[in-house]
Amino acid sequence: MRDFGQGDARFDGDREGDFRRLYAAHFDAVLGFALRRTDRPEDAADVTADTFLVAWRRLRHVPPGEATRPWLYAVARRTLANQRRGEGRRVALGERLRLQIAHAVADLADDVVHRADVTAAMRRLSARDEEVLQLHLWEGLEPREIAEVLGLPATVVRPRLSRARARLRALLGNDPPAGGHLPAEPVTSIPKEGPR
Repeated sequence: MRDFGQGDARFDGDREGDFRRLYAAHFDAVLGFALRRTDRPEDAADVTADTFLVAWRRLRHVPPGEATRPWLYAVARRTLANQRRGEGRRVALGERLRLQIAHAVADLADDVVHRADVTAAMRRLSARDEEVLQLHLWEGLEPREIAEVLGLPATVVRPRLSRARARLRALLGNDPPAGGHLPAEPVTSIPKEGPR
């Protein structure tokens, strides 16, 4: 029995039912991942559809539990790279996803408005820094999960994430104050009282 990462979703041998549970548990996360990395909602729909097509074809290979979402993100990342090279194609699920995207975009719009300054600062970072921060801040992944999505060792991802955070803080201008005491106010001389 396999858990696809949410509630009682189990792999029970019913291929279509298993896929429906996987899709229901992870559709919003994968669509959000794609929306944040594409300029047009139609492109995000294609990336999401292709990701779930791969999941359908390789359903027995989808890892259980907490490993499901990073696996899907890794598939989405490769699909997005293919799309950017002009090799991405629309699949049968594309039309259905386009109907659902208007609702999903509305749900994400408020969140995007609140972090516009962060998004603008992230665009000034290198693509490598931006990607690792997106996976951590937007997708909520820990370094070991980011490592799985990127196909890198966690020992490489941890310092990369730390450096990317520092660069983002510097761009936003909200570095924490240096340690130690706050500068003291200058002491003014106290006038001496003369004899009375």
